Amino acid sequence: MHSSVLHLLLFVLGGTAVAGAQPASARPFKLEETTLSETQQAIRSGRITCRALVERYLDRIAVYDQSTHLNTVVLLNPTAIADAERLDAAFARTREMGPLHCAVLAIKDNYDTRGLQTTGGSAALKGFAPTTDAFMVARLRSAGAVLLFKSNMAEWAFSPVVTESSIGGLTRNPYDLARVPAGSSGGTAASVAANFALAGLGTDTGDSIRGPASHNGLVGIRPTMGLTSRDGIVPLNLMADVGGPLARTVADSAALLTVLAGTDPADPVTRLAEGHTHDYTRDLRPDGLRGVRIGILRRYVNTDTTDPEVSALTEQAIADLKTQGAVIVDPFDIPHYDDLVKDIGCGNFQADVDHWFLQHAPDAPFHSIRAVYDAGLYLPYIQKDLEESLKPSTETCQDTWHDPKSVAFRKAVLDSMDAQHLDAIIYPTWANAPRLIGDLKSPDGDNNQVLSPMTGLPAITVPMGWTHGNLPAGLQLLGRAFAEGDLLRFAYAYEQATHHRHAPAAFPALGK
Repeated sequence: MHSSVLHLLLFVLGGTAVAGAQPASARPFKLEETTLSETQQAIRSGRITCRALVERYLDRIAVYDQSTHLNTVVLLNPTAIADAERLDAAFARTREMGPLHCAVLAIKDNYDTRGLQTTGGSAALKGFAPTTDAFMVARLRSAGAVLLFKSNMAEWAFSPVVTESSIGGLTRNPYDLARVPAGSSGGTAASVAANFALAGLGTDTGDSIRGPASHNGLVGIRPTMGLTSRDGIVPLNLMADVGGPLARTVADSAALLTVLAGTDPADPVTRLAEGHTHDYTRDLRPDGLRGVRIGILRRYVNTDTTDPEVSALTEQAIADLKTQGAVIVDPFDIPHYDDLVKDIGCGNFQADVDHWFLQHAPDAPFHSIRAVYDAGLYLPYIQKDLEESLKPSTETCQDTWHDPKSVAFRKAVLDSMDAQHLDAIIYPTWANAPRLIGDLKSPDGDNNQVLSPMTGLPAITVPMGWTHGNLPAGLQLLGRAFAEGDLLRFAYAYEQATHHRHAPAAFPALGK
């Protein structure tokens, strides 16, 4: 009998496997779709231990990840059970919990993880294990989280549409295994949706938290540029790169962001976060939409290629927001939008990633993206991106707070919001359903590449329903700089009024 099954059986029978266990009549702990607060309450009451919880997640991964070809896990953390045991011992001794006590997490494979392989999705970095954690990873560990595995990603984070890498292969969508989970954080998103972890970390340069969240029925936050540190993350484009959480609920997203946010001397842009961080879980209220003014960005809702079912869901979401007391401003637009975003953005992937090699990976098998390219260690679908990145460039990129085009665009967005006294803007996160794997021609519907990344403003996506029977779609809310608390409040009220999230049918509870 598997050790985790035996552990739980002993508990149900009133055995001694769990210190301080309640009587056998106690309700069994349900792993699937559990939240952080439910998990911690179960640990406090003796219904489960952190070790048993980790083992049950490992059971699900062993049963489902490869047999279904979902393929989200690149590498399991061999110390996860020992880490959980240390948390159990500390809790037994003190009866105290850190804010993320036993939050079992998936970590995207572009976050440095001390002693645990980090590859950025590249076979060229197979076997490389950093000696230090990324700033955000270190904060998670200190808060009591358990890092269960490194999750698959689009190679070097290049694709917003697919999650495929030379280190981990192709990740699929748990709601339809013939479809993509979006990219580049699709491994984290698909694994959290399939209940292989409580939540996880993603990164977002143009889409890569919000797109996978939308495609997998999750909540995803792209924070204000500077709210979270980028130190120790393999970069794609430092002008626009940010890291943030992917979770099944707004409350869990808020709990993670509370720990992740903060200033880091190694990332100067985070100085802007001083005075702007707090416990975001305190912002959550079921009536949080009452009196809130929300603009409908019609240019992202009614396009020639928008899926009619996504349009219908968006209209229903607008009606639901109004029912919850929001004041709807419809339509909303940004004057001179097309001129403002023309040729916006700046990036130098080669310079950014080579600097990461120098600072964070001196012991890696390769030390430049040129060397990786010359060795041919990449999948064909990223060849053009790599070749483009290796072209000579004299461009010097500033961050979004100082880049002239970004400054002008952000001012136009905020001026337009001010003119209408708006608290947030909404639009569908993706205008189309997840593509079939191999489909490179149908509209992708990605609404994420410009508005939030090029302004530095925060955005959150929350499930808004289902298209074509079982394919998730997300509603995105964009707000003012460092207004994550407001956005989470709005998203929470919408979530609690609609409850669109449900688990993928192909990944039921084990034993059922």
